[in-house]
Amino acid sequence: MRTDSSPGTLPAREHLPAAPAGTPVLDVVIPVYNEEKDLQPCVRRLHEHLARTFPYAFRITIADNASTDTTPQVAARLAAEIPEVTTFRLEQKGRGRALRAVWSASDAPVLAYMDVDLSTDLNALLPLVAPLISGHSDLAIGSRLARSSRVVRGPKREFISRAYNLILRGSLQARFSDAQCGFKAIRRDVAQALLPLVEDTGWFFDTEMLVLAERAGLRIHEVPVDWVDDPDSTVHIVKTATDDLKGVWRVGRALATGSLPLDRLTRPFGDDPRDREIQDVPKGLARQLVGFCVVGGLSTLFYLLLYSGFRVFTGSQVANALALLVSAIANTAANRRLTFGVRGRGGAVRHQAQGLVVFGIGLALTSGSLAALGAATSDPAHSTELAVLIAANLAATVLRFLLFRAWVFPDRRDEQEPPAAVGTPDPRRDHGPRQDHGPRQDHGPLPQRPAERRYAPYDTTRFRAGDAADRTWRDATVRLQPVRPTDTDPRNAR
Repeated sequence: MRTDSSPGTLPAREHLPAAPAGTPVLDVVIPVYNEEKDLQPCVRRLHEHLARTFPYAFRITIADNASTDTTPQVAARLAAEIPEVTTFRLEQKGRGRALRAVWSASDAPVLAYMDVDLSTDLNALLPLVAPLISGHSDLAIGSRLARSSRVVRGPKREFISRAYNLILRGSLQARFSDAQCGFKAIRRDVAQALLPLVEDTGWFFDTEMLVLAERAGLRIHEVPVDWVDDPDSTVHIVKTATDDLKGVWRVGRALATGSLPLDRLTRPFGDDPRDREIQDVPKGLARQLVGFCVVGGLSTLFYLLLYSGFRVFTGSQVANALALLVSAIANTAANRRLTFGVRGRGGAVRHQAQGLVVFGIGLALTSGSLAALGAATSDPAHSTELAVLIAANLAATVLRFLLFRAWVFPDRRDEQEPPAAVGTPDPRRDHGPRQDHGPRQDHGPLPQRPAERRYAPYDTTRFRAGDAADRTWRDATVRLQPVRPTDTDPRNAR
């Protein structure tokens, strides 16, 4: 599983500024493999729909996955005839590989893709990308499993799709409803930070990207779609299902071991209201209290079961010490991951050592309570012992939370991160008035196309596969450089 770091923290979500002349707002990628029959009607239908309904400049990119038929010639002919169409050739198969290559090189602020069969009704395209343009969401997906979706397909594919999404919910705790619908969009700045973490190059690419985005706290918008199954689909169901299950296992294992650097993307936006400093309310206290209470309740049950088991063959003091030691180790590990969000193995030994100190304080409280009970009565009932231990553990739990929060797992981001340069705002912490960030340029709404034209003109010379003047686009598989999200934003001083 990849562990390389993402390019960095994402900027605050905003309505996309007016794009420079010649830059499309939307880049729709169509991955194809041996689609010489369906490619031309698909591209022409999509282009006609976008020219008629989409209010901004757009581009359609045909991503050829090493086709062996006449698909490259058909794509080149379409690129030569239609200014908004470009073509991109890869010498290796894989839908995920194609999307990664084209999305990494695109200069459009919103990136989308759809299957060549156009099974999804195109009327859902504008609702799909609108939340990304407005800054409301980070990714958007079409959902065939939403209540208001209208889907026509056979029972076999229906069963496979629903079973797969149930597996995702049960194994990876995914909350999005449809991972496999070939109708998705993402903001370019989000893609630049998220794609380096996605390993799959095939059909599981979508699922892995969505799971990581959701775990990182990114916002995923779902659009109900009308969808008609393509009976001539070339997807091999058994092989795809097998590869998907392998991907689920790989991603689940990486998430469980904390090997993915998702902390670089977690809560990345400075406009998140949960990140605002509120007087007299410590940051993250409510969430940590809930997590600590859940872990504490389970730990108490575990402790009582252990105490009852140890009490069968040993005295109360020894049984209490053994049960508290075992449950304390489990409690520290659970709180470390679930309550305080510490990922990876770094510092685990130190945290356990500090947890044992906290355990010693809890042991003193509970042992002192048992000693006091023994002094009060020579032969206390087992139920009385349990009641005294529960009361002592409640007091120890409150103290344990305070020590965990202030000593074992303190919020040390201020110590770990170097201070920002003078005059450079930190988007995660600067929640003051906008004027503190410097004068804001008002770019106004995104440009409308003139009434007499259906599209905004832009320079497609370097993307035309049929032009002999520039062949770099066709051969740029290894030379394409990712476009960072700050390259075209004049307000970002970094």
